[in-house]
Amino acid sequence: MSTHPVTLFTGQWADLPFEEVARLAAEWGYDGLEVAASGDHLDLQRADEDDAYVASRREILDRHGLKIFAISNHLAGQAVCDAPIDFRHQAILREYVWGDGDGDAEGVRQRAADDMKRAARVARKLDIDTVVGFTGSSIWPYLAMFPPVPASVIEAGFEDFATRWNPILDVFDDEGVRFAHEVHPGEIAYDYWSSVRALEAIDHRKAFGFNWDPSHMMWQNIDPVGFIVDFADRIYHVDCKDTRMRPRNGRAGVLGSHLPWGDPRRGWDFVSTGHGDVPWEDSFRALDAIGYTGPISIEWEDAGMDRLHGAPEALGYVRSLLWPKPEASFDAAFSNQ
Repeated sequence: MSTHPVTLFTGQWADLPFEEVARLAAEWGYDGLEVAASGDHLDLQRADEDDAYVASRREILDRHGLKIFAISNHLAGQAVCDAPIDFRHQAILREYVWGDGDGDAEGVRQRAADDMKRAARVARKLDIDTVVGFTGSSIWPYLAMFPPVPASVIEAGFEDFATRWNPILDVFDDEGVRFAHEVHPGEIAYDYWSSVRALEAIDHRKAFGFNWDPSHMMWQNIDPVGFIVDFADRIYHVDCKDTRMRPRNGRAGVLGSHLPWGDPRRGWDFVSTGHGDVPWEDSFRALDAIGYTGPISIEWEDAGMDRLHGAPEALGYVRSLLWPKPEASFDAAFSNQ
């Protein structure tokens, strides 16, 4: 029997009705869903105001024999700290968050923050304790540090993150819910040391932890197993997405050269779980060693594979590595001679 429930993240399936995604996941054998606040899967505003709507989401899951362990509000989270707010955000935000849009950038940020607070309340209504998502970042545009960026500007960016997220995390605390931030380029915490600094900015408050997704660590040369060990008390959720590393003759840089996903000239690409270079067995052993007991959520992304093939195949691959832990030390038998 698998040691962790295996779920499907619905973000990449938001073009399909929630009912259809649940049906597919159940047929493939998933234990549950990581439900994204996208498409018709979960409307947080409606769920916050209408208990009957929440019950309708539960009914769909129950009818298909699925459980829910976490919800995702990545897209609204992105807008909490981002600067600038522009056409990219309009494409991903719900209308009630976008409002007047780039003519009211601070209004977008405030409405996005309200939606993150809403996510905590909806999570409690669903009897779950984890919301997965992004934070956004006011200093990501300065990554190259040229033209020169004073250290004070970077420090102000982390202060901005703390100022905007501490009130959100207050609501998470009130609801008994944790935020699992996905360490990801474009966010305030995008690699190892920025994750350390983000925790310092909010005084290591327990409401804020990490969604361990190794795919973004791989192309940045971050050790995903070491991240598990070093942030053992902050691994609040796990997403499985793979990265295939294929540097070609010194031409392919880590930043991708503005080449589209799946272009063979890229030095790396996201692929379906098990088809890349993430050390999955070492990672799952490390997760067990730190005592992580939560879900393993498969986030399907692969420009060269149909998702209807990739999602069930990834489930089989992940399950093959989630074997039962031993009940005794392997060398205990030596004392019974």
